[in-house]
Amino acid sequence: MAEWLYEAGIGENRAALVARGTIRKARIELPGLRTGTIASARLIDKSTGKVQLVSGEEALCDPLPPRVTQGASFIVRIVREPVFERRRAKLAKAVPALDAAPVPGPDLLARITASGLPVRQLRAHEPDALEDAGWSEVLEEARTGEIGFPTGALRLALTPAMFLFDVDGPAPLGPLAIDAAHAVAGAMERLGIAGSVGIDFPTLANKAERNAVAEAIDAALPQPFERTAMNGFGFLQIVRRRSRMSLPELFAADPAGAALRAELRRLERLPPPAPDTHMLPGALLRRLARESGWLAELHRRTGGRTQFVEQM
Repeated sequence: MAEWLYEAGIGENRAALVARGTIRKARIELPGLRTGTIASARLIDKSTGKVQLVSGEEALCDPLPPRVTQGASFIVRIVREPVFERRRAKLAKAVPALDAAPVPGPDLLARITASGLPVRQLRAHEPDALEDAGWSEVLEEARTGEIGFPTGALRLALTPAMFLFDVDGPAPLGPLAIDAAHAVAGAMERLGIAGSVGIDFPTLANKAERNAVAEAIDAALPQPFERTAMNGFGFLQIVRRRSRMSLPELFAADPAGAALRAELRRLERLPPPAPDTHMLPGALLRRLARESGWLAELHRRTGGRTQFVEQM
């Protein structure tokens, strides 16, 4: 029986859909503007469609309401959260929602509850069900882009235009490509990858083999999505609707923050008493200095006063 595991962590909330002891979907939620939010916004740049929500966040609205003037206010719906690409922040996307009532977008717990599957909320003093299902391994996939499967390996790269999967493995290439198609579909679901995705398969000998790989993608990846046929060089492209950042993007946007939150999770789960001091790499220590609320929350949860020093 599949179930969602949910954990309200320090600086982030986490969820994993687990079936047969394996994580099928892993999600991390950070504070901020959420997809589905409906709010009043003021048009601050008509040429670009930039609006400012009453909460202060900015978004790009397309299309703009007819005859709207700069400085005017109207209701928008957020259809994609802010994303980061190669150290460059991209504003959230919005559309007009003129007759809708303002409401915050659903958070991670609400979204997984709406799936209809059981949701089990985890506590730090309980056995680590997330880790038992492979949470750290999934985070390592997201951090490094290195994803193994029984007959080969995938290497995931983030570019400004798309995600790119490179398939590597030994002959015979036809079966390898079929296995890789299933591995790519699994990784996209597991890591929350959407938008434009390119896959560089091995060059296959004939059209029948290429069609078999495309059919494997269709069978393994849940709809909705669009894809191209595989070309003669082994390249196939998939496009899925994107509403928020994937795990690889979260790691790429703030590597120190992601590593620090994972370390705070580990500290929170240590048996009491909490350690008096704990060493962190310099980058994580500097990141912690910017998040006093995270340290205060760790102290509240553990009942300790752990002090952090730089790892030499």
